Amino acid sequence: MGVSFETSMTGNDIYGALDLGTNNCRLLLARPSRRGFRVVDAFSRIIRLGEGVSQSGTLSEPAMSRTIDALRVCAGKVQRHGVARARFVATEACRVASNGPEFLRRVERDLGLKLEMLSRHDEARLAVAGCASLIDPNSEFALVFDIGGGSSELVWLDLTKRAQPWRAPFANRREADDAMMAWTSLPVGVVTLAETFGGREVNPDVFEAMVDHVTAMLLPFEATHGVTQKIMGRKVHLLGTSGTVTTVAGIQLGLQRYDRSAVDGCWLKVKDAQAITYNLLARTYEQRVAEPCIGRDRADLVLAGCAILEALLRQWPCENLRVADRGLREGILTTLMAEDGVYRPGRRRRGTRT
Repeated sequence: MGVSFETSMTGNDIYGALDLGTNNCRLLLARPSRRGFRVVDAFSRIIRLGEGVSQSGTLSEPAMSRTIDALRVCAGKVQRHGVARARFVATEACRVASNGPEFLRRVERDLGLKLEMLSRHDEARLAVAGCASLIDPNSEFALVFDIGGGSSELVWLDLTKRAQPWRAPFANRREADDAMMAWTSLPVGVVTLAETFGGREVNPDVFEAMVDHVTAMLLPFEATHGVTQKIMGRKVHLLGTSGTVTTVAGIQLGLQRYDRSAVDGCWLKVKDAQAITYNLLARTYEQRVAEPCIGRDRADLVLAGCAILEALLRQWPCENLRVADRGLREGILTTLMAEDGVYRPGRRRRGTRT
């Protein structure tokens, strides 16, 4: 099955974005609208493509087979909707696995989906673009972070350098690079951390070892960029886009079933987010499975994600955290639409800090 794209774009065309990560395969199809874009179709499946890569250095055949099955669904949706322009990307698992390029060639050969190996810098930039409308325009600095399955992207933004309100995406590389005061991609995510330290049975000592492991990766970044000194006494907030922060938000909100409309854009007090982390740490694996916003698919990974979050919060103490159930795919879509002149950013979603 081949997938081809037109070159002459109109405001009615459907755009596509596919994010093949270490843990998830996600597709988003959308059409430009008066308030940014309207989602036409979406797909998300936990495929754990990077399972075992941190130990073996290669993608396993079972993981690749699971991923092929998910990508076949994506290819069908892309073809069925007649997608006019799209960008399909693969991230950390394919970047680090020795057979990652070979796997992407297999996907193209068998499914007609051509995935590009996204660089860490572009992954960070697009993650910021995808949730830029949730950045508080009254803040002077913001840390946007994306805790993934195999890597975690961190971007410190200097909001004092941008005159326009933070409602539009970074439509070009220069605009994004000018605002990115410092960025890094840590080679650690929920899958790799859980594989190193264990994810099902995590006691306080193991959790602290996880936090220390991530902190050791943050220290060279802080030493190079001196972020702590730059943001001291300034208006700062955190913006998290990942399954970890959306899970924490869902639990804090008391949701009996995950609800994106309630979670996306909500504000959390950092102290409340940390309280959720330690509440989860006190639970058994089966109790985490029973949590509606976690379930069996994430119960062995959620504490690894919380450990990465905790390391960030200890490194750069802050009062407020905004939660984004959006990121790389939305960044791809808005960037493509902006390049074609058909993206019209809507009003910044209203939200008050709790």
